[in-house]
Amino acid sequence: MARATTGKRATLRGKQRTPRRAVRPPTRQAGGLFADLGFGKPNHAPLSPLDFLWRTAAIHPRRTAVVHGSTRFSYAEFLARTRRLASALKGLGVKRGDVVAAMLPNVPAMLEAHFAVPMLGAVLNTINTRLDARTVGYILGHGEARVLITDREFASQVGPALASLKQRPVVIDVDDPLYDGPGERLGKLEYESFIAKGDPEFEPAPLDREDRPIALNYTSGTTGNPKGVVYHHRGCFLESVGNIMAWPLPPRPVYLWTLPLFHCNGWCFPWSVTAMGGTHVCLRRVDPALIFKLIAEEGVTHMCGAPTVLGMLINAPAEQKRSWPHKVAIQTGGASPPAKVIRAMTELGFQVTHIYGMTELQGPSTLCEAQDDWASLAPDEAAARHAHQGVRYPVVAAQRVGDPKTCKPVKRDGRTIGEVLIQGNTVMLGYLKNPKATREAFRGGWMHTGDLAVEHPDGYIEIKDRAKDIIISGGENISSIEVEIALSKHPAVALAACVARPDEKWGETVCAFVQLRPGEEASEAELIQHARANLPRYCVPRTVVIGPLPTTATGKVQKYTLRERARAL
Repeated sequence: MARATTGKRATLRGKQRTPRRAVRPPTRQAGGLFADLGFGKPNHAPLSPLDFLWRTAAIHPRRTAVVHGSTRFSYAEFLARTRRLASALKGLGVKRGDVVAAMLPNVPAMLEAHFAVPMLGAVLNTINTRLDARTVGYILGHGEARVLITDREFASQVGPALASLKQRPVVIDVDDPLYDGPGERLGKLEYESFIAKGDPEFEPAPLDREDRPIALNYTSGTTGNPKGVVYHHRGCFLESVGNIMAWPLPPRPVYLWTLPLFHCNGWCFPWSVTAMGGTHVCLRRVDPALIFKLIAEEGVTHMCGAPTVLGMLINAPAEQKRSWPHKVAIQTGGASPPAKVIRAMTELGFQVTHIYGMTELQGPSTLCEAQDDWASLAPDEAAARHAHQGVRYPVVAAQRVGDPKTCKPVKRDGRTIGEVLIQGNTVMLGYLKNPKATREAFRGGWMHTGDLAVEHPDGYIEIKDRAKDIIISGGENISSIEVEIALSKHPAVALAACVARPDEKWGETVCAFVQLRPGEEASEAELIQHARANLPRYCVPRTVVIGPLPTTATGKVQKYTLRERARAL
């Protein structure tokens, strides 16, 4: 972790050290039965998700790896393109520890960067495409990006961001044939011409240590500059394997990229899907009509997305919807989807799995793994069980709902609130150039998520709120998520978000922002009455604002924006 957060230059490169050839495991006594055994060259290799592409391309070279419109690449072509990109980047002087940034939609170049950049020992920094120019400039400067691969759709943000930098990275423009909107090229290099000069037989140097940084992801930065979260090869390998085990992801899946690849490196699914010899179906933006079309025509089997993506599919016009003979597995994070959402998705031909994770955990860390007897439950009760965040991933060493100060577990009674705490190999290395924040996140030997939850007697956790989102009214703690779930039960409500509004008497009261379903109507008084019938009196919103909700590129509601609106009411 020190390589990622401390040091005079605080870069990601670190010092090269010769790995020890034999690290002997402890034995019960000197000269014991296993004393002459240890790790060496034949029985130890650094773990890295890059190995998945080499294996799949060797075994299934003709299988379709990537679909983008009418373009299709086989696994042999996919590997050759990533080797060309790695070779061409090396020609620019990119080396181990250097940062290569990418501000791209879900296009083939983004998938290729997930393998090519780490081949050089370099670090991939995928940037949220909805960020403003100031924040993009901050990320490029803070991460000391040496190269930026960008789509011309984002020229209006990237151009000013580059102008703000003292040291400008080399810019490689992606001119995607499926994009016909505005946007100029910002560099002298065009992506396809650039990789055409690379060597398709490029042989990267072997990885010397599995704890080397592989990716740099920035948090949302809602209360200041975003923090740079450093991932490592071992963690991404295990997270990728965890995805396969937990969902589970079968051989040859057809995966539709409704989840932004910039978000936690697509929850590590670029590597998971490749490991299983699957097909990556690219998608520039979330478009319900195109999603339904691709599922039906490409035979999509798996996809991921925020609850807002589910809502878009449910509320799409009837003429856009299609049917298919199989169930499409979909993972969703964020707030628990209401029971009516799960039922509606099931009727559309989807099977919903709820997961929980965060940037610092390299993607999903917890999933609602169904028990055998849930199938016999009544629909509403079954949906309520499926809406829990659930149990730890198979590759997560430990998870508990604990006291934020002592880290001791709270009662497993479904009522006592504590903080979700995590330990294991899929936890980040640390925050780049921010050792203080890293120490705070790791205090007590646990990763502090900042999420408040309860743990039920069966061991399943249920997120109640972010620590910063709890509303304290008259001394009572109110879970904004519980109020949102209650409001979402109203048939006219598509999406609800609740924040604290300052109040002279109570300190804070609940302010609800509600987005209605297309063609539906509901008044503020009607929604308050609905909440009163479903919630304790102190939880009922005093204010309801009806209108579109602001969301991030990953579909999460921007509550910091809503807090500002609530304060101004």
